[in-house]
Amino acid sequence: MTFSGAFGEAGSGALSGSFIELENVEKVFSVRRKAGLVRREKTEVRAVDGISFGVERGEMVGYIGPNGAGKSTTIKMLTGILTPSGGRLRVAGIDPSRERTRLAQRIGVVFGQRTTLWWDLPLKDSYRLMHRMYRIPDDRFAANLARCVELLELGELLDVPVRQLSLGQRMRGDIAAALLHDPDVLYLDEPTIGLDVVSKARVREFLRELNATRGTTVLLTTHDLTDIEQLCKRVMVIDHGRLMYDGALGGLHEAGESERLLVVDLERELPPIEVAGARFVRAEGPRQWLAFPSSASAAPVVAAVAAAYPLVDLSVREPDIEAVIAKMYGERELGARAGSP
Repeated sequence: MTFSGAFGEAGSGALSGSFIELENVEKVFSVRRKAGLVRREKTEVRAVDGISFGVERGEMVGYIGPNGAGKSTTIKMLTGILTPSGGRLRVAGIDPSRERTRLAQRIGVVFGQRTTLWWDLPLKDSYRLMHRMYRIPDDRFAANLARCVELLELGELLDVPVRQLSLGQRMRGDIAAALLHDPDVLYLDEPTIGLDVVSKARVREFLRELNATRGTTVLLTTHDLTDIEQLCKRVMVIDHGRLMYDGALGGLHEAGESERLLVVDLERELPPIEVAGARFVRAEGPRQWLAFPSSASAAPVVAAVAAAYPLVDLSVREPDIEAVIAKMYGERELGARAGSP
């Protein structure tokens, strides 16, 4: 499928397999550590340990895990910044470590804690430099810049030096910079880190628009799980360099055996509510919390409570994905300890 419009035309060419392909990819770092007053020992740290997955063109995928899990290392290998220690990796049929310059024309990268903009130049001058670096046709550059400026609300910031921008403003500026050359793939590493609620909402809305209208493939790593919930239908969970889960967002709750909460406001303080299909969690005065499996319907529980108790109000709270993932990690570590001699 070819996408056109304000961001130009997507890259062409038939691809075999997935648009992004990783096959048993490994990355091992050699680290020297002190082993006495003078002596140092060389040890190996396996940051990525035999990961395999594929991402289709136009997918928006969440790639999540704790600090040190291997997320950023994976992104750096996908961009060609790092070379894999083993395995096979392709992006749009290109080996990133061997053809980094060629790949640069097909990808855009945003690292939340680093900037690709020139610190002392006005924002618009950074964009002009990128115009020349990527050799973007003038008409396409003008159209892409105008679209980014409109959707990310950058109009009043174009003449401001990058060093004077707030974190949220700079992040929006970096996202625009990553898209001026019409990349087929956008890698986002913590794109909303440190942003306020308004800036986060603006960035998320822009990414939804980009994916829907341009068909840009997006791989998103973040600690803000609201980003994943609002943007991604598919999520991959990585831990200690290994892929723990790859599937639909809803399936993550099932894998972690998550629960939804029913918050019930009663007319007066009563003993714990007892209804089939739910368990009592806690109470504060006339308010009580009940938990039930996220895979189950809330309707029978709500009906049972309404029929048996003097109800004022109630609400259903969805499970916290962060808690689900933490539980998965905990169960994995417990299993590893149980299996050790």
